[in-house]
Amino acid sequence: MIKLAEHWKDFCVLATGNGYKLERWKDILLLRPDPQVIWQAQRDLFAYPGLDAVYHRSEKGGGSWEFLRPLPESWEISYGELTFKVKPMGFKHTGLFPEQAVNWERTGALIRAAREQGRRPKILNLFAYTGGATVAMCKAGADVVHVDAAKGMVERAGENARLSGLTSGIRYIVDDCKKFVLRELRRGNRYDGIVMDPPSYGRGPGGEMWKIEEELFPFVKLCGELLSNEPLFFLINSYTTGLQPTVLENILTLGLGGRGGTYEAYEVGLPTGEGIALPCGAGGMYHV
Repeated sequence: MIKLAEHWKDFCVLATGNGYKLERWKDILLLRPDPQVIWQAQRDLFAYPGLDAVYHRSEKGGGSWEFLRPLPESWEISYGELTFKVKPMGFKHTGLFPEQAVNWERTGALIRAAREQGRRPKILNLFAYTGGATVAMCKAGADVVHVDAAKGMVERAGENARLSGLTSGIRYIVDDCKKFVLRELRRGNRYDGIVMDPPSYGRGPGGEMWKIEEELFPFVKLCGELLSNEPLFFLINSYTTGLQPTVLENILTLGLGGRGGTYEAYEVGLPTGEGIALPCGAGGMYHV
C-alpha cells in the first residue's frame, strides 16, 4: 500500500524518467536524481522549458548542482499553515521531503483528537533533520522535543518553526539520539508519541556509529520504554534502500512488546505529472 502526499500547492513532481525527477518548488524547477526512477522518460527532462537547476551525480560519489540561471540562495514554500525554507544543498537535497506530508497529516490528526479530549501531547522527534515533522506536530497542538546530531539542521528547524509562526512548544536538542534517549529514561521522562527517521549509516557528534540493520530494532525497543501509559503513536520512517515497510511494522510489533493498538506498514510517495506514483520511502506506524 502506498500513501501519496496529494495536497501540495507549492510543490509537485512534473515528470520522471531515466533516473531523474523534475520538480516544481514554488516557481523554481529543479531536476534531481532518484534511484527509484528506472523507467524511460516520456520527454527530454534536461530540455524542459524553464528548468532552473540540475544536480549531476559524480561517478566518484556525491555530485554538484548546475545552475542554469541565477537563483535566490533560499526561498519559502508552504503546506497549509506550515512554511518551510528550501535551498539546493549537498547530496542533491533541498532541506525538505515533501512526501512526508502524508505523515504530518496522520500524526497531526491524532494530536488534534487528543487535544479535543483536553490533553496536550508530548512528542519526541528523533533524527529530526530540519523539522518538517516537528513543525507540523507542534502546529497541531503538541509540545515537541526535537533531537538531531547536526547543529546546522537543528538551527534550520528553528527557522522553519518561526516561519510557521511558532515561537514556543518546541525544545531543540543537538545530541546523539541514543544518548539522549538513555538520559530521558534515567530522568523518568515519558512521551505520548515518538517519531524517528533513522539514517542508513551515520555518526553522532562524539563519533558514535549507527548502522540501521544492527541498531534499529534494539533502539526502537529502548524508545518503547519512553512511551506514556496512554500513547498516541510511534512512527518510523525510512529511506534505506531494500528496507521494506513490513520490516518496520515487524520491528514495532516485536519491539513494543505487544501493546494493544494498530500496527501498519506502507510506502510514502508523490503523484507525478505522468499520472503514476513515485515511491519515496517506507513507513511503519503504531497507533491507538
